Amino acid sequence: MNGSRRLSSQEIADVLRERIRGGDLRAGDRLPTQAELAEEFGVERGTVRQALRALQEDGLLTNVSKGSPPRIAEPATPRAEPQPTMVALGPRLAEAFAAPHVRVDVVCHTSETLMLALSEPLRLIHEGRIHPESIDFRVLMPSRDIALAFPVLVEDEEDDPVHQRWLQMRNAQARVLQHNLHAVRSTHRVDVRIAFRALPFTPPMKLYLLNGEEALLGYYMLTRREEEYESRTLQMYDALGSQSLLFSFLNRTGHRDAVFVEESQKWFDALWETITTDMTLS
Repeated sequence: MNGSRRLSSQEIADVLRERIRGGDLRAGDRLPTQAELAEEFGVERGTVRQALRALQEDGLLTNVSKGSPPRIAEPATPRAEPQPTMVALGPRLAEAFAAPHVRVDVVCHTSETLMLALSEPLRLIHEGRIHPESIDFRVLMPSRDIALAFPVLVEDEEDDPVHQRWLQMRNAQARVLQHNLHAVRSTHRVDVRIAFRALPFTPPMKLYLLNGEEALLGYYMLTRREEEYESRTLQMYDALGSQSLLFSFLNRTGHRDAVFVEESQKWFDALWETITTDMTLS
């Protein structure tokens, strides 16, 4: 591998991925030492460490430590069957927050479930069990100025208390989400960025993109229900997002779901750039 141009860490990682995919390196095999890899590729050990870190983040290596060479990981077991959002999201966020640089992109109707699920990774940060360097959240939710597809009153009224109730919930939950993330910035010196933008439509599904490695997708299922609000009983058609089943798609080398995750990320990025209206929380 030696030559006039030194390989980058990404190129070295790609070579090792091909060896794993081609069967030259099998599950349980030990990699050569960092010194041996550095000599083979004609690079510094720091470049090798970056390549190994990328393979570890892809789930291809285990036992990555300074003491011994890592081993090739067993093939990832299939994800469990879809679970309700309230059950599935917290553990997936905790897993995503173990990365040095956390990026979470969200499309949702309100941020209630996200706000509650975030308590798990934040607890791990406060306990010192995970140490992200940066956290970047981008959240898309419906604009206050559109006629929502849901929730809506069963019978139309000139004054729409259902919309007002939804707006109060959306704003209050987003403020708590923002506050909790900013608290991590001040107490643990984590570089935190969170931004909200206003969708010009009601999303029919919720989408969570975690570090570009996993997409969690859940469809809202409408139901007729009643809710007390300001001394009134509101009859409405609504969706209980916390009960939506989340389907997991993984972006792993050779994984059949990788294209879906990559295309979902491209779709979100394009939508975020198209929508220039920041969401007001008042």
